[in-house]
Amino acid sequence: MISRKIINRVIILAFFVLVGYCLATSIAVRSITGIVLAAISMGAGIIFLYLLAKQQQETESEETY
Repeated sequence: MISRKIINRVIILAFFVLVGYCLATSIAVRSITGIVLAAISMGAGIIFLYLLAKQQQETESEETY
């Protein structure tokens, strides 16, 4: 069986690949709206990963006490 951690990493990687593709496509067709929306999506993904890592660190520190 595939572990949950691997599935999560594949989903995150797929998200960033799709956002990167959308950003590259919007740059190629010179769509300002597409560039802005892809950049916002990329930023939201990065913030999500930051908050997820922070939450996991807090959970691990609580388990040690």
